[in-house]
Amino acid sequence: MAATLACRPGTVASKRAAAAMFELRLAQRAWIDVTTPGVKGHRREGIRVHNGATLTPADVTVIDNIPCTSLARTLLDVAEDATGRELERALDVAEQRQILDMRAIDDVLAHANGRRGAKLLRAVIGEHHVGNTLTRNDLEEAFLSIARAAQCPPDAVNQWIAFPDGGGAEADFLYRQQRLIAEADGRDPHTIRKAFNSDRRRDQRLMLLGWRVVRFTWQQITTQPAEVAATLRGLLA
Repeated sequence: MAATLACRPGTVASKRAAAAMFELRLAQRAWIDVTTPGVKGHRREGIRVHNGATLTPADVTVIDNIPCTSLARTLLDVAEDATGRELERALDVAEQRQILDMRAIDDVLAHANGRRGAKLLRAVIGEHHVGNTLTRNDLEEAFLSIARAAQCPPDAVNQWIAFPDGGGAEADFLYRQQRLIAEADGRDPHTIRKAFNSDRRRDQRLMLLGWRVVRFTWQQITTQPAEVAATLRGLLA
């Protein structure tokens, strides 16, 4: 709010600052991004001011009484300096939070007028199954990166599998055709001890349903990615 008030009237939080307001889990910068009407804004320390000449009323919303760019406009703006994977995760989180409106994104792209981020956003939307690769932590993100580099992308991430008698299990990485589940195990000793027995019972129940379960440790994923990739390729073959 302070950043928007420090600039000229009509200024809104934008880019990664707006993404944070939508809780999209994007890495933040050391400054606050705002977009201001007109060609030039009033610069302030700690604030990065962006040209708002193309900003329309449909591109603006309010969250917690703070004006910011709409979700669709935020994704377009963020795409100018984000990676494809960052955009995938942002879309996945928006879908999980039930705030994603693909029609609004299509409308923003239709009026993008050669914006740098438009090409990447179009590519991600065209290739990515939104909501299918929502990782929960850095370890899962690292495994997904290894799997993709090995040309073994999973069909789904954190997919719920129901048991016939009730309950179920959430599979970290699912390969439907090969009936394979890959799990990324963390390194916290307390969590490992607590989960040891329950994880094995869970794996046994999954195997009774015809799934194979393979567990990769934190050390393997973080220090031996080539071995993880080779094992994964072998199991899928």
